[in-house]
Amino acid sequence: MIHKTLINDAKKVLNANFQEAGFTIPSKGLYPFQWKWDSGFIAIGLSYYNIAKAKLEVETLLNAQWNNGFIPHIIFHKENDSYFPGADFHCSELHPLSSKKHKSTGMTQPPITGFVLKEMYRIAEDKEDMLQFIQKHIDKVYENHLYFYTNRDPFNEGLMYIYHNWESGTDNSPVWDDIWKTMDPPEYAFERKDTTHVNASQRPSKREYDYYLHLIEIAKKHKYDDEKIAKISPFLVQDPLFNAMLIKSNEALIELYDLLGGEGAKKLVIQQWQQKSKKGFKKLFDAELGAYIHYDLRNKRPIRHITSSSFSPLFAGIPDVEKAKILTTTMLEKFGGEDKYLCASFDPTNDKFNPKKYWRGPVWINMNWMLYYGLKRYDYKELADRIKKDSIELIDRDGFFEYFDCRKENGEPNRTGYGGGNFSWSAALIIDLLKN
Repeated sequence: MIHKTLINDAKKVLNANFQEAGFTIPSKGLYPFQWKWDSGFIAIGLSYYNIAKAKLEVETLLNAQWNNGFIPHIIFHKENDSYFPGADFHCSELHPLSSKKHKSTGMTQPPITGFVLKEMYRIAEDKEDMLQFIQKHIDKVYENHLYFYTNRDPFNEGLMYIYHNWESGTDNSPVWDDIWKTMDPPEYAFERKDTTHVNASQRPSKREYDYYLHLIEIAKKHKYDDEKIAKISPFLVQDPLFNAMLIKSNEALIELYDLLGGEGAKKLVIQQWQQKSKKGFKKLFDAELGAYIHYDLRNKRPIRHITSSSFSPLFAGIPDVEKAKILTTTMLEKFGGEDKYLCASFDPTNDKFNPKKYWRGPVWINMNWMLYYGLKRYDYKELADRIKKDSIELIDRDGFFEYFDCRKENGEPNRTGYGGGNFSWSAALIIDLLKN
């Protein structure tokens, strides 16, 4: 009965957040626009009960694609002054190939759209209809991957760079702290909008926002030119989560092109990308830490912190059996104490860990969803089931929030989750976990 109630409640969240323009906002008030990876995860949940909305979610996202294949991380479908920085700050029109139909940011997010299409096919009851939809849109996803391999891999390693922490999806992770120490941006005058919706203690600081805005100003100065950004941006990072999602989506595109028949030339190109990227991933494995880590390209040094992103390569089938065992051992030793829910977004044994603050420690359902399927892929069924159970328990008790305290007892008598309430991807992905 609990599962049926949760699924019905999750549907209510998604339906309430769906917009007439054909997309779902992540959370009312806090996030009033369309976010790239949110839309992908949302489409997976929608596919279980409203395939038309799921298809519209993806179609609306792809309609904002730039002429060079780039897909922005936020699409500003309408004016809304409840979010900063908005369209007028980002000025996506500075790039000559940006969308003429939609204002957006000039940065992207983890490339999940390829594997989202495959998940939609898996879930859809009418496979023929879904294949027709995929056939109509798959080349746009291919062009997005072509953009990455053409523009974001300056050293031809098969590993894409991100030039802003927001591109990682893990916005204020402690991973970035050492990079901020290399920068001294001005103090910008602006009005925070997020802290009017959420307690400031759960959000990035004002000074952190100065770094974020400074990186955007640098990109704007060079009209979002990737080659120039790669040369001068003080933030240039190879992120294991971002690159694992690209590899997972490459894998999905190969399988989908097979299902569609034809397009052998594109499939061959993707296979070549895949070989190069998987080989390049060896650079990101830290044997001493027993985990995949980020690499700071600008300062030519590894960033030696363990995060939930460190385990995301399991989802893409990147590690061999031996490395997969090392990863699960690290996860259990660092993140898996009996007093904790899996899986915290940052190493709970590190003194930078904060269980309430955005990506500095809380549990995120989208990461747990990927880790669940990644662990199943390597036959770690017991650990996968624990992550699934923990995810369901957190939402059932704390609500459909954006992120959650990983501590089973946190001293709060009226405990809830943190960040945005009625959060769309938490609702969407719990539907998938409960239906699976």
